[in-house]
Amino acid sequence: MNEQSNWIHAGNLEALKQEGVKVVKGGIAVFYHENTVYAVDNRCPHLGFPLHMGSLCEGILTCHWHHARFDVCSGGTLDPWADDVPVYEVKLEDGEVWVNQQKQSNDIEKYKKRLKEGLEQNIGIVIAKSVVGLVEANVPEADIARVGIEFGTTYGSGWNSGLTILTAMTRTLPKLDKPGKILALYQGLLHTARSSSGRGQRHLLSPLPSEDVSISRLIEWYRNCIEVRDTQGAERILLTAIRNGASEDQLAEMMLMAVTDHFYLDGGHTFDFHNKAFEALQYVNHDMKNKVLSSLVPMLGAPTRSEELHQWQAPIDLVAPLEDAFAKLSQSPSVDHRQLTADEEDQIIQLLLSDKPLETTQLLTRIMISGGHPAHIAQLVTLAAGERIVRFHTQNDFRDWIAVLHTFTYAHAVHERLRHSTNPLLIRAIYHGAMSIYLDRFLNVPAASRPKNAKLIDTAQPEKLLDVMDQRQNVNEAARFVVGYLHNQGNPKELINQLGHALLREDADFHTFQMYEAAIAEYDTWDLRTDEFAERARETMLLALTRYLAAHAPTARELSHTAQIASRLHRGERLFEEE
Repeated sequence: MNEQSNWIHAGNLEALKQEGVKVVKGGIAVFYHENTVYAVDNRCPHLGFPLHMGSLCEGILTCHWHHARFDVCSGGTLDPWADDVPVYEVKLEDGEVWVNQQKQSNDIEKYKKRLKEGLEQNIGIVIAKSVVGLVEANVPEADIARVGIEFGTTYGSGWNSGLTILTAMTRTLPKLDKPGKILALYQGLLHTARSSSGRGQRHLLSPLPSEDVSISRLIEWYRNCIEVRDTQGAERILLTAIRNGASEDQLAEMMLMAVTDHFYLDGGHTFDFHNKAFEALQYVNHDMKNKVLSSLVPMLGAPTRSEELHQWQAPIDLVAPLEDAFAKLSQSPSVDHRQLTADEEDQIIQLLLSDKPLETTQLLTRIMISGGHPAHIAQLVTLAAGERIVRFHTQNDFRDWIAVLHTFTYAHAVHERLRHSTNPLLIRAIYHGAMSIYLDRFLNVPAASRPKNAKLIDTAQPEKLLDVMDQRQNVNEAARFVVGYLHNQGNPKELINQLGHALLREDADFHTFQMYEAAIAEYDTWDLRTDEFAERARETMLLALTRYLAAHAPTARELSHTAQIASRLHRGERLFEEE
């Protein structure tokens, strides 16, 4: 478009004086006010209401829908939740009004600045519009997530559910189409804002003065501090280890040893949050490591230690047998790790889902001592936890969905960490997850039936699953759809994308985000194999995810509606038309 063609005729000046305002080509509102002509985008940048229907007084243009106010000269808003409105250059020639319709190109720095402001002020529409602008400007998704992680670990009391959601959603972005990516980033960033905005800045302690302390000694000190709930001492030791050049694997082992010194802390959340924080490190700059990892320490001040709970001690004492198993593992000679046999895989799954926790402990110990790879065993524990969700009957108390969810996401976090480290003390976490699967056994009594007969599904339309989930508690029908889709050779990648939209269109709670990311990550680990056992494991992951999503839908869907408005505003669409 050349410079001359940018200008459009906006009518006669005298006519504009009489009318006061006129809407011209391209959705531009032209105002005559205080002997001057102004031109602004006719869509209120808040939610798109036509500004020509507002009022202009003393240089302030007010949208009458939510009463957002704008300086008509510069477009600047007096109300930060509304954002600035674009303004256009105006010229007068021979009594005729002309407006330059040329729009400015995407301003990446402006979008990043607005994203930070949206996070600080916890304004959903500002966050949504910033995400849309950055994604459409092809800014790397990790760069967008980084803004939120840096904000969330700078403000508030420490690592929180919002940061966990943001990290989980960032990890799932490769599975989603562009609208799904926008929704995932928006939801993650919004939940981070809700968890951290309005809270004071976190000020870190200083590391210890000495730089000569060995990492092994720092690990010992750190565990001792956590044992007595001394979070300040633990933070100084952690920061010392980082300053002294400890690797991420060493730091993870140090912190997770302390977490697994006690059983299944805070229902599995403590381990899961630690795993997510270490995963978040790949999205931030190196100098953010202090803030990200130190944000975990406060949660270790007063966690629930499951070995102190009644159900872990009666009617069967689960604590003493596990401690005996840990002692045997510590005394066993070192052997090369190996993959498990098919028989061992079957035995582990069968016992994990049984009511024989002591036999389960003995089997795990025997296989571990013989060299069974801890990550492979952890993968099977996660599979059994997923099977609990597949068999969860809808006659159970609705709140018990979270019980099986906690076990599954905990087991997944353990699996992820053991893919990086096989430290003997971290292996204890496998047993904690196995016992939680045992404690969840009554939630499979009666057990929901796994769909068997493949229903005829149009595999070209995986989005039809969303229609099934539009009906409340349509858990079993949604599961049948997925089995039919898979058995009729539907593309799993397309199904995973649609399951992502099933999550992201909802005003989902924290646990539902956890469920999606964990199930999809576990699906990928089984996708490396082509045998029948792995095929069933992949189906288990998608069934568990589908059933959980269907149980928690539909919701009001306010958040996805906000993101849709932001996308339409960015595309220049008119959200309101006069009939």
